[in-house]
Amino acid sequence: MYVVRPVELADIAALESLAAVTMPGVHTLPKTREKIAQAVERSIASFSAQVDIPSEESYLFVLESLDERKICGTAAIFASAGSNGTYFSFRNDVIQQVSRDLNISHSVHALTLCSELTAYSQLSSFYVDEQLQQRPEAALLSRSRLLYALQAPQRFGDRFFVPLAGVTDDKGGSPFWDALGRKFFQMDFLDAERTIGGARNRTLIVELMPHYPVYVPLLPGDAQAVMGQIHPSGELAFNLLTAEGFEADEYIDIFDGGPILQAHKHALRTFTSSLTLRVADAVGTRGGDAMYAVATGADQNFRAVTIRSPALEDVNAVALSADVQEVLNVSPGDTVTCVRL
Repeated sequence: MYVVRPVELADIAALESLAAVTMPGVHTLPKTREKIAQAVERSIASFSAQVDIPSEESYLFVLESLDERKICGTAAIFASAGSNGTYFSFRNDVIQQVSRDLNISHSVHALTLCSELTAYSQLSSFYVDEQLQQRPEAALLSRSRLLYALQAPQRFGDRFFVPLAGVTDDKGGSPFWDALGRKFFQMDFLDAERTIGGARNRTLIVELMPHYPVYVPLLPGDAQAVMGQIHPSGELAFNLLTAEGFEADEYIDIFDGGPILQAHKHALRTFTSSLTLRVADAVGTRGGDAMYAVATGADQNFRAVTIRSPALEDVNAVALSADVQEVLNVSPGDTVTCVRL
């Protein structure tokens, strides 16, 4: 059995091992033990905080194999992007240009530096072991962040976004960065990422990045080709998020040109299709044709697991085995949140 739960101090060593093999580029776990420990401590403090308005809180979840007592994945959600500044991205725009004298009219694709994603809640740091990527646990891990937001709505905004790592080569080089960012930062892509630590809210971004629209046709072909494209290691996350209801194409990352997916919560399946059901004891062999995520807890006690069950959409109770009840720390008569995977 696998469970998604908030990270704990005891997980730091396991996270350090995961960080060494996570996907290249940005939006991943910190790479040093010190930074990982800071992220874990910040998450623990966030879960413990009394929150009325989302601010600087960040919540880090882990996927644990209860049979092996092994951490198999991570996922995080930040309450409010740019809470200590402004979150910057490029917005895809279309500029209409018309010459009446020449009877010419055409559209030009342009990138505009913007801060429109500031105060959105940001999903990040998704990683799952390779052997689990085609199993329901991958979807459980990704969706658990939204299940937590559903159960603790005061902690998050009404809109969410997810930056995904863009295309980079084997040496960590980025065609998009080389064509644009390097001209203003005067450093390699990886050096720039280390300088700002993956953040997109630093003052130096607005100080150095172009303030006027960038005309895409003026960029080299290889840079244009990777705009809005994901690194191959991000395909699983992309597929899970688009199935959830996130949409791409409006924004891209200012460094590597990777896609930024965004959505209002009312467009996301977790918010529109979730069920609040009473817990009942399972009688006989558990099974069914549908796979569901089942979650409970709005603080450090949050837990989420997968179950196979007959359709739950037209019932008022979900049958859970004794071991699942124990993992979720629930009893018959308690309520849980269920959503079909």
